[in-house]
Amino acid sequence: MAMTLIQQSLPYPHWEFVHPSNGDRLRIVPERGGLVTAWCCDGRELLYFDQTRFADPGKSIRGGIPVLFPICGNLPGDMLPVDGVNHTLKQHGFARDLPWQLQLLDDQSGIQLTLTDTEQTRAAFPFPFQVVMALRPLAQALEIRTTVTHTGNGSGVMPFSFGLHPYFKVTDLGCSRLEGLPPRCLNHLEMAEEDTASQLARLPEGVDFLCRDAEGPVTLIDQRAGIKVQLEQPAPMDLTVIWTEPPRPMICLEPWTGPRQALLSGDCKLQLAAGESLELRCTYRVSGG
Repeated sequence: MAMTLIQQSLPYPHWEFVHPSNGDRLRIVPERGGLVTAWCCDGRELLYFDQTRFADPGKSIRGGIPVLFPICGNLPGDMLPVDGVNHTLKQHGFARDLPWQLQLLDDQSGIQLTLTDTEQTRAAFPFPFQVVMALRPLAQALEIRTTVTHTGNGSGVMPFSFGLHPYFKVTDLGCSRLEGLPPRCLNHLEMAEEDTASQLARLPEGVDFLCRDAEGPVTLIDQRAGIKVQLEQPAPMDLTVIWTEPPRPMICLEPWTGPRQALLSGDCKLQLAAGESLELRCTYRVSGG
């Protein structure tokens, strides 16, 4: 069988995975947060990626599929209190900034990314852990299965949230729409509940909102390109965040396990006892074009 994971130097250093059956491709930069920078499905590139901004390590990344762990969103003052001690934990956590280990899945159907705690992570989040992500480009889809493990031997419980922040490119924000969202949402810009329809009408102006309790998959539709991207997100990864940053031609369709400040409020907070694991999964399905 031909090699399916190849190291490339252009247009920037990355690894390229090519599915041995369907030819779909992923670009991965493991040393930059395990970042998937490209997903070519059936000959179409679906992800938005700002390569110029990526080339400046001092700037946050705009594009690809950043990983959010061990929190989604931010905490007041960027402080996480654990057993009476405050730990500095910045917005969306540290997983998107650290190097991950990359390897092929055993059946060569995709790639595996692994992040393990270090002295640096324990200063911000005082728990031993391992996060293993398996990404499989299926026929017209990308399946992402993530296993989070509390690797400690003691009796302490590890709280966490997990999310993905994929940037999907669109032809025109004004000609894009989303279906399947519930009627009410939380506007992150105002931290107030609003009608989802009013937020969707402002996609070209810039939005950041969270929805709960969608009755089925959420679908992003690029009307000009005729492409649909449908997010399937079983619980507990069933909160949906929508974010736009005009004039960038992209929409973030994000599955989260918990809202902002979940580790403090307890709202949808996930917890693992020492030695326990939890699998989270989501799938993006593509049609049209």
